[in-house]
Amino acid sequence: MSAGTQKAAQAALAAEHAAVYGYGVVGARVTDGRRAEATAAYHAHRARRDTLVRTVRDLGGEPVAAQAAYALPFAVPDPAAAVRLAALLEDRVAGVYSDLVRAADGPLRRQAADALREAAVRAVRWRGSGVPFPGLAELTTGGTAAKHGPGATH
Repeated sequence: MSAGTQKAAQAALAAEHAAVYGYGVVGARVTDGRRAEATAAYHAHRARRDTLVRTVRDLGGEPVAAQAAYALPFAVPDPAAAVRLAALLEDRVAGVYSDLVRAADGPLRRQAADALREAAVRAVRWRGSGVPFPGLAELTTGGTAAKHGPGATH
């Protein structure tokens, strides 16, 4: 695999670390009716993160570590803001998986495509609507969306 594949896998891993952190915030703020959805997403991102740790090692890299904390893109004082954060987390994860789909081949490409699809579906569930090209920020938001962490780009 190429250095580009390893870089894209590291970016996906960093995004998964951030999503796990972000879902801790989401889960603390959503209504009881959506808490199970937040918990399921949290576990899905943890599983993807753990898989990516192994993938990066298999590609010959040292997996990027999670940060102690992440800056959130906006205040999350209530359930509505938590839902917005969840949708944004999924959009950002979809973006890095889109990059990994482009960089990888074989089984890793398929895994990245599956992860992109799962993130896009979760984003639709949180947002209540879809976007034309999930994972392609340049086609959905004019290229201004950050892709990686809850509040910062890498």
